[in-house]
Amino acid sequence: MMKQIYLKRGKEESLRRFHPWVFSGAILKTDDGVDEGNLVRVLSNDGNFIAVGHYQKGSIAVRVLSFRDVEIDDEFWAARLESALNMRIAIGVADNPDNNTYRLVHGEGDMVPGLIIDVYGKTAVMQAHSIGIHNCRKMIAEQLVKVMGHRLENVYYKSETTLPFMDNMENGFIYGGSDDNIAIENGLKFYVDWLRGQKTGFFVDQRENRALLEHFAKGRKVLNMFCYTGGFSFYAMRGGAKLVHSVDSSAKAIELTNRNVELNFPGDQRHQAYCEDAFKFLEQDGDQYDLIILDPPAFAKHRGALHNALKGYTRLNNKAFQKIQSGGILFTFSCSQVVTKEHFRNAVFTAAAQAGRKVRILHQLHQPADHPINIYHPEGEYLKGLVLYVE
Repeated sequence: MMKQIYLKRGKEESLRRFHPWVFSGAILKTDDGVDEGNLVRVLSNDGNFIAVGHYQKGSIAVRVLSFRDVEIDDEFWAARLESALNMRIAIGVADNPDNNTYRLVHGEGDMVPGLIIDVYGKTAVMQAHSIGIHNCRKMIAEQLVKVMGHRLENVYYKSETTLPFMDNMENGFIYGGSDDNIAIENGLKFYVDWLRGQKTGFFVDQRENRALLEHFAKGRKVLNMFCYTGGFSFYAMRGGAKLVHSVDSSAKAIELTNRNVELNFPGDQRHQAYCEDAFKFLEQDGDQYDLIILDPPAFAKHRGALHNALKGYTRLNNKAFQKIQSGGILFTFSCSQVVTKEHFRNAVFTAAAQAGRKVRILHQLHQPADHPINIYHPEGEYLKGLVLYVE
């Protein structure tokens, strides 16, 4: 029988508004024997059912799977996965011959907190961000294969970095198995390093922003900072860039960038890659670039790091404003969830003022539609960006 937890009086209000988290401070008591990863029923102080979800240790104590009193079984997972697939078909990212790369399940955005599934061709990469999802991984994979049908041949499980405190956690295929790790995004090919790469092996959330950059690239000299696998770089090359320089502090990232550029533009001399610290590279003499991309890793993983993160964003953008030519275009991003759009825009505003440049906002960017934001969970809006014209 499912264990139960009881909330303090009045602490169910956010859940009545369908927010999918129960914070530890809201809990009055739990049944004996409740352990991390257990499915639990959440009850009000007077014993009325509110939700069912996965229990975990930490400030977020329960991640809600349903506000209906249902069994979390094969039928539940099949329904959630089918709903997620239908939405991706409706928005045109699934079943698209020019694009076999997309996010199929986006945690709270698809009403499955703790679960991420990215699709790369015939392979789905599944990632757990909670013990509860980890415990359900085989059941989820089984239903995923049924729901996806002919679209899917392999399921790779990759949670070693998202659940690092678990003993004997290993990445690997839990269905099928394939050495074919080339995927297609908007007609461009790239290698996916789902074994050692960050996230699920590629940053799927920048697909539409990379496509936008392509339209600005013609005839420009492009600098792609924090290039990772080189996504912005090969889009810039297809857009007709005069030269493209890719920079990352990781030698593995530079190797993968070079392989991806060669995969799409074999022998093209316009591209060079540098394994170097971003700030040191931006401090070098010369201002040859008139299109710069700043897409750093998250500077703030939690609220306590927010102040230092904003200082980091200001410093980084200041360096770019000093480096970029007059008439240049700057694509600048933050993927830190705790950094709001207002925080980020303020940091970039401060950087522009410090650098003494005239700057106009051309576009305000965000995550794509296959990374949906649950309207009851505004914290899901993590990616924000600006496209700036710099005089």
